[in-house]
Amino acid sequence: MVKANLTVISNFIFLGFTRYPKVEVIIFVLCLLMYLITLLGNIILISITVLDSHLHKPMYFFLSNLSFLDIWYTSSALTPMLTNFVSGKNTISFSGCATQMYFSLAMGSTECVLLSTMAYDRYVAICNPLRYPIIMNKRACVQIAAGSWMTGCLTALVETVSVLQLSVCGSSIINHFTCEILAVLKLVCVDTSRVQLIMLVISVLLLPMPMLLICVSYAFILSSILRISSVDGGSKAFSTCAAHLTVVVLFYGTALSMYLKPSSVDSQEIDKFMALVYAGLTPMLNPIIYSLRNKEVKVAVKKLLIRNPLCAFLIPQSKS
Repeated sequence: MVKANLTVISNFIFLGFTRYPKVEVIIFVLCLLMYLITLLGNIILISITVLDSHLHKPMYFFLSNLSFLDIWYTSSALTPMLTNFVSGKNTISFSGCATQMYFSLAMGSTECVLLSTMAYDRYVAICNPLRYPIIMNKRACVQIAAGSWMTGCLTALVETVSVLQLSVCGSSIINHFTCEILAVLKLVCVDTSRVQLIMLVISVLLLPMPMLLICVSYAFILSSILRISSVDGGSKAFSTCAAHLTVVVLFYGTALSMYLKPSSVDSQEIDKFMALVYAGLTPMLNPIIYSLRNKEVKVAVKKLLIRNPLCAFLIPQSKS
């Protein structure tokens, strides 16, 4: 059997959803809608957090970071698939595959860390409101956000370089719609124990540990909410936390089921649909969840509509 280094392969072929010809068009339409809604929703959310001075708070600073991240995340995963479907060419160059793999890993890893920092921000805001402006000052927020981005980008670089140095046994067909790292590893015919160990360590650091921090933060938050005598105050705090938890469950649930499942479990077909959830559905839901469940965002959107009537055609209005 002929072995070749991954860097020698000039092009990869995506199998995508070709095994499901009857639903392939439906999947394309759904992915296109998710991508467009993701772009529109996150761009609007970033715009209002920048333009409205009332949203110049740590929570919305992290939220705008999340929106910016989700735009890149979805673009790196869905844009090549949509382009290939329209052109009819399910191929990607080696450099394109490496770039796609890196950005998908970097954005996903950064989101893992960023969601935990957002939970910490809510913990300080609700459990230590008097010290909140001191703890979560502008400098601290910038440092936390920068740390999240650096962690995601560096871990992604380690994983990507580790995989691309391996050898494959002639096949260049990726059973996925993107250069997902687990799908690319299926092409490798040499010992991958070292790479799998690296991925396991990084996955444990970026998935269960941040999720544990989020659970602990929200345990304290829930305890504080139950002690709030004001009905309006408790309702507002609970609404904000419920929105964040919805995103957390969707994102971490699908990521955990993919990256920490036993190596003996072969579920590539399921993994494709799981990837659509955390790379397409979650980024689309982020701005919808935060805007529909947050009164401050609703007010900011209404102000934007009043100042710019043309935006009324682009922003769906919800009932208060």
